[in-house]
Amino acid sequence: MPDESAGQAPPASRWRDLAAGLCVAGLLLPEAVAYAGLARLPVVHALTAVMVGLAIYALFGGSRFAIVAPTSSTATLSAAAVLSLPAAAAGVDRAAYLQALMALVLVAGAVLMLLAVARQGQLSAFVSRPVLRGFAFALAVSIVIRQLPDALGFALPAGAGGDPLRVLLFGATHVQAWHACSVAVALVAGAAVTGLRRWPQLPASMVVIVLAIIAARLLDLKSLGVEEVGAVQLPAFHLGLPDLPLHDWLQISELAFGVVVLVFAESWGSMRSLALVHGDALDANRELMVLGACNVASALLQGMPVGAGFSASSANASAGAGSRWAGVFALAVVAVVLAVALPALHLLPRPVLAVAVISALWHALNPQPLLDLWRMQRDRLLVAGAVLAVLAFGVLHGMLIAIALSMLDAMRRFSQPVLHELGELGASRNFVVLGAHEGVAAVPGLLILRPEEPLFFASAERVVADVMARVQHRDDLRTVVLSLEESSDLDSTAVECLLELDHRLRAMGKGLVLTRVKEPVRELLARWNPQGVGAEERMYWSVADAAHAHRWPAEAPIPAPSPPR
Repeated sequence: MPDESAGQAPPASRWRDLAAGLCVAGLLLPEAVAYAGLARLPVVHALTAVMVGLAIYALFGGSRFAIVAPTSSTATLSAAAVLSLPAAAAGVDRAAYLQALMALVLVAGAVLMLLAVARQGQLSAFVSRPVLRGFAFALAVSIVIRQLPDALGFALPAGAGGDPLRVLLFGATHVQAWHACSVAVALVAGAAVTGLRRWPQLPASMVVIVLAIIAARLLDLKSLGVEEVGAVQLPAFHLGLPDLPLHDWLQISELAFGVVVLVFAESWGSMRSLALVHGDALDANRELMVLGACNVASALLQGMPVGAGFSASSANASAGAGSRWAGVFALAVVAVVLAVALPALHLLPRPVLAVAVISALWHALNPQPLLDLWRMQRDRLLVAGAVLAVLAFGVLHGMLIAIALSMLDAMRRFSQPVLHELGELGASRNFVVLGAHEGVAAVPGLLILRPEEPLFFASAERVVADVMARVQHRDDLRTVVLSLEESSDLDSTAVECLLELDHRLRAMGKGLVLTRVKEPVRELLARWNPQGVGAEERMYWSVADAAHAHRWPAEAPIPAPSPPR
């Protein structure tokens, strides 16, 4: 059971956890039905995933607020990934589609666990927040548009597919195809959900679904042409591995990359934002391992992909949860409801289900975070690119394009390093950027430079070229002082570039010393080039020490050049 470690609530708060668990269960049940539809799976697979995710995270997770269950983004992305496989394995044969999707979840979960073992929890930072916000907004828009046929009661023509732009265009130009009774049911359900939101502690979607089931039975809405969800099976938790040929496993392994990134980036973003608000500490690698275990277990028990979605997790926090016991209580409530009321779920009108999906995604449709970035005049292209990629190329390719945009932006920033020249601030030991402060002067005979980005394969050669260009304009130059305070480590390309720079400067009768050299870099250079830049006397802890050591005497000879290794 959940522990009561630091950050956890004491046993006296169990009543608050129980209230939060009831609220979360009321949110998860309609979401499970809705997200199963997004994944093109029977509802039983979503219910299985809900129970598995809640149970495993309650036992091993670190966040007291995170609720691990199916999410709209993982459901949509996993379906898009599997549908990109050959038709024989995706969509034509339902059994083959199910096997492929379970394999995708299994591989994604295993990769998450491997990344945790390798302690790569920081990788989520490589997908920038603007890209994630743009992706989430576009995904919410596309999912909402795809609910229009159910909400308005019209059928798409053959070949229209699930392209949101085509669905929107068809719905707008074929108003005569709308089913009046379905539209009325959707409007009433939407008004009820909106009205019930005045009481945040009340699970609005769950209340509306229960009322809709009662109304469907009393008014016989099916006879009026309103479509129903249909029969729902009770989770059997059947343990089994996906049965697929090797070729399909290899393709699924490639497609799992996007699911891995989305699960962890979305989940870690939800967990961390709530942890920061409440002053909690989280271990990214632990969360990575638990999320991977949840997905592996879900796949083995025939469940959907799971993650810590923002809507359920924030609802848990808002309802007063103080520990992971809230998730345990939510699991218990879900189990009781499934045991008692599951047969009645088949009466749920599909327009009401569409309203439940739209309600769950309502927070993601808020454009304010995107507008804030736009007014800030930062990352505009990233946000716009992520939104357009999802709407134009679909969820899977849009996600991959969004990830590529993040990586390209990082590479652009790192591969175009800013090289600042430093000067001495008065009589102090402080060295700051020349021209940025009054009283800053260059040290005669020294060129003190600081790259503002880490040295690695994409930036090292440009830094060396910039250094040499500046050397050409300094006739009085005797020594170049290069500050490596931004580089916590060096790859082989950066090391080779430093040795080449040293060799070229020595050939010109000038010296090179390094300052602000961190321990890993110091040890690496000492092993690689102990008689050159790796020598102890050529690496300094501070810029002031390097400047003092090489300011005088001016007549001291420069060591003879040694060829780089």
